[in-house]
Amino acid sequence: MLTPGQSRLLLSILSIAAFMAGLDLFIVNVAFDDIGRDFQGESLSNLSWILNGYAIIFAALLVPLGRLADRYGRKEGFLLGVALFTLASGACAASNSLWMLVAFRVLQAVGAAALTPASLGLLLSVFPPERRAGAVRVWSASAALAAAAGPVFGGLLVTASWRWVFLVNLPIGLLTLVVAARRLPSSRDTAASRMPDLAGAGVLTVAVGLLALGLVKIDDWSAVRVTVILAVAVLGIAAFWLRSRRHASPVIEPALLRVPVFAWSNATAIVFSAAFAANLLCAILWMQNVWGYSALRTGLGVAPGPLMVPLGAIVASRLAHRIPAGRLATLGCLLCAVGVTLMWQQLAQRPDYAGALLPGWLIGGIGVGLALPTILSTATSDLPQERFSTGSAVVNMSRQIGSVLGISLLVALLGSPRTYAETERSFGHAWIAIGVFMLLGAVTAVGMSPMPRRRNVLSRTPRESPDSA
Repeated sequence: MLTPGQSRLLLSILSIAAFMAGLDLFIVNVAFDDIGRDFQGESLSNLSWILNGYAIIFAALLVPLGRLADRYGRKEGFLLGVALFTLASGACAASNSLWMLVAFRVLQAVGAAALTPASLGLLLSVFPPERRAGAVRVWSASAALAAAAGPVFGGLLVTASWRWVFLVNLPIGLLTLVVAARRLPSSRDTAASRMPDLAGAGVLTVAVGLLALGLVKIDDWSAVRVTVILAVAVLGIAAFWLRSRRHASPVIEPALLRVPVFAWSNATAIVFSAAFAANLLCAILWMQNVWGYSALRTGLGVAPGPLMVPLGAIVASRLAHRIPAGRLATLGCLLCAVGVTLMWQQLAQRPDYAGALLPGWLIGGIGVGLALPTILSTATSDLPQERFSTGSAVVNMSRQIGSVLGISLLVALLGSPRTYAETERSFGHAWIAIGVFMLLGAVTAVGMSPMPRRRNVLSRTPRESPDSA
């Protein structure tokens, strides 16, 4: 039994590590323009791999590395993940070419994919059931805090150099390693016997990577070449799904998707995250490239939106007992669509942050607060307790895949405009697409409301639980 002091220390260590991994998803967005200026001659489609490379690897390895940590030791998996993430961060800061930076971003993602599920597994294993939900909420809130702090923190660091965006991880990572090695308890699943489907994770990585490549190069390569790449990507996704149906310990257990709430929550997570990631980068590129904002001013301009997320989350938690989860998430997606529409309609070449960007940013931030926590908490609500960890990892994987798709589509829609008229038109098309994705999220969210009568769906399948395999 943990003492209150031990509980707080454990929760702090694991939440700080989750914050560090989450921060890297948001802090780099603000540094995007400065990195591009440092690596002259690189197109937006090439620069997008700084974001996409991280998200693809993080998505594909999240579930398999979580299972390996369950099998061989969650503490060991956590320490290895933090160590790799910290070392890769230092290497990112020292990179002298774009593709070197992308390669080390991939290593960062491997570390993040190892430490994230291991930290959640440690929480679930050491906290008693009556305190587990509160601990998970605190752990999850660290990701929301990373989203709010990332743009501002990134803007401050980029005023010195974009390399500080990565160097800041070194003291945090080293401190976490020292304290975690001494204080974290050992934990593993003694019933785990099967190896996770690492080959399947590799197929998924290649397939999503090819899909992103085909989309970001749609303006740079011939139609035939892009079509072939996209076709191979679709075939790869189909092969991954067929493999998942046959493997004893797949990345995504098909039985999980027969639970309607889980399936619809993942669908909503993909389309919502695509719109969210594209909108964040789109607004940042507009402020920096059209309005000429500095990285710091951009970060401060982005901050009000994420700061509204906790307010929306508080409202969602108070309404959760009276309004079905699907309707809450639908309302959040609709508010995000309204915010995007306002930005699209009001933005002009002349900077007008308070009149053109801020209203949509605030409305969208409240929408994110209503939608995102509801999606994440509802996804596993109809799953048995022994599948909670895997279900949480899968829905987070869906979020990352959605982010990859959103950024790739944004790059394809923006192209390479040469005049303000072309810029206005391409950004307008991008924001229309973002709004459409938010509306699609509002539609898929309708299916998220829990259906208690269907909670035994998994028990009718002969496959052993992946969390105990």
